Amino acid sequence: MKRWPLITSFALFIVLCASAAYWAMQLFKPPQRAVTAPLQSSQPAPRLDTAAGLLGGRASVAVASNFQLKGVVVASDPAESVAILAANGKPAQAVRTNAQVVPGVTVKEVHKRYVLLSENGAVKRVELPENAKRK
Repeated sequence: MKRWPLITSFALFIVLCASAAYWAMQLFKPPQRAVTAPLQSSQPAPRLDTAAGLLGGRASVAVASNFQLKGVVVASDPAESVAILAANGKPAQAVRTNAQVVPGVTVKEVHKRYVLLSENGAVKRVELPENAKRK
């Protein structure tokens, strides 16, 4: 029983050291930095003719003759891209990806220089004229 004061003093000294260390860490810790998410880079979809070339083939895309491509608006999200098409000599209209130009013909993909149309399952390519202004 003569050692209780010594054990109690040692335990209180350990508690004092732990408390002093905690408060010193709180006082001298560096300011917290803001954490931001890394930027997401979107990769363009691979071109069909390039993918076919890797496998030793050629891209079989028919050219649509009754459609004229007047302009394109390519968005970072391919579903929001818009093609400006004139069908069968009618005035041009803006059409989003996966929307119908005329019954049975939908815009499949929109690229910077051409548009792929799906006509009853057959893929047709409509090129942007060379005299169109690039911006």
